[in-house]
Amino acid sequence: MTIGKAEFARRRQTLMGMMEPNSIAIVPTASVKLRSRDIDFPFRPDSNFFYLSGFNEPEAVLVLLPGRTHGEFVMFCRERNADKEIWDGVRAGPDGVLDSHGADDAFPVDDIDDILPGLIEGRDRVYYAMGKDPLFDRRVMNWVNRIRENVGIGAMPPGEFLDLDHLLHDMRLYKSAAEIRALQKACDISAAGHRRAMTACKPGMMEYELEAELLYEFTRQGARHLAYPSIVGGGRNACILHYIDNSASLRAGDLVLIDAGCEWAGYAADITRTFPVSGVFSPAQKQLYELVLDVQLAAIDALRPGTHWNHAHEVSVQVMVDGLVRLGILSGKPEKLIASGAYKNYYMHRIGHWLGMDVHDVGDYRVGDQWRVLEPGMVLTVEPGLYIREDDERVPKKWRGLAIRIEDDIVITRTGCQVLSSGVPKTCADIEQLMAEARAHGPQQHLL
Repeated sequence: MTIGKAEFARRRQTLMGMMEPNSIAIVPTASVKLRSRDIDFPFRPDSNFFYLSGFNEPEAVLVLLPGRTHGEFVMFCRERNADKEIWDGVRAGPDGVLDSHGADDAFPVDDIDDILPGLIEGRDRVYYAMGKDPLFDRRVMNWVNRIRENVGIGAMPPGEFLDLDHLLHDMRLYKSAAEIRALQKACDISAAGHRRAMTACKPGMMEYELEAELLYEFTRQGARHLAYPSIVGGGRNACILHYIDNSASLRAGDLVLIDAGCEWAGYAADITRTFPVSGVFSPAQKQLYELVLDVQLAAIDALRPGTHWNHAHEVSVQVMVDGLVRLGILSGKPEKLIASGAYKNYYMHRIGHWLGMDVHDVGDYRVGDQWRVLEPGMVLTVEPGLYIREDDERVPKKWRGLAIRIEDDIVITRTGCQVLSSGVPKTCADIEQLMAEARAHGPQQHLL
């Protein structure tokens, strides 16, 4: 399920083929982040760096030099160090990077200040993502300024900086077959976590206990990292779009919204389901839930190559507003309610976002002044939501405090689209059946 060396090599070759002649690309990995005192957060490599290298150690820099006689792919990384490896684990070292990651040249990262200026010198252009890491930005400028200081004795500094993200982000928008397999695996594991949470849920549980069911299943299947902090919001807490306290008790009669996904081989899943704590939707809950499901299904049906990015959102707004008028939550002509944005009191976010190595993945949504046209290999979420605050007296009391979001992960195919996250039930009947069977047989036994 992981990406192979040949694909990383193809990515580097593709990028170098798009670069201007006589240029250099410099791509550092992420820096280690301090959590508190002498404890760091778990390290995750920069997505652009990992996309091109597959290398997951800190303190590393990838350099691409199209046309270089002695090799176009150069890596800087930590040296082997027996004492430090006792504490922190084995390092690849420069020799290991040559063997395992296909680098043409590899040097100790401690020598980068001596070596990299020589690689930059004579190149006309530098491709680099300025502004992401101010400390590394200064190092890059120091290297260039050292070359400029020697112009009088024949040194040739680069004359132009170009934004590397412009090229890389467009590449990352189109997923290969291997990437889609990794995303499918992330979705399959995440779906198992959601099913486990549904079968374990009961009144009186704490939100964090339900979160623990997710984390257990993710970890049990080898997904050691979350794609993002899990949202487990019962009752009115689900009206907070990015609720992550997960500290309240789940009450009988309430709905609980879970927005959670794991990361697998560097790729993220992003799935949301809303279901009844007691296992059965009330009539009022079912009315709103089925509206949101209708919105989602209509939006998914609108996804196909050749349509533009915003089309599915426009469809979702139309179906949502028609439903809100039908239920009496909004009053007036749908076209006027859409034009005025009245629906945004209840559906305030867009239908979705790109998905890939980052949960909110890279890629422009507009090209020039036009919405981007969908093409095969693009992956996105579809996640309509309906949120009615507890204090909203314009709405009948039976619906106040209800929040529903349904989210799936979708890949655009040659003929339409495919739902990667279909392993989690989402109709009222299927959710109630799963929860009823778990109550009859026990959650763990039911999942086996």
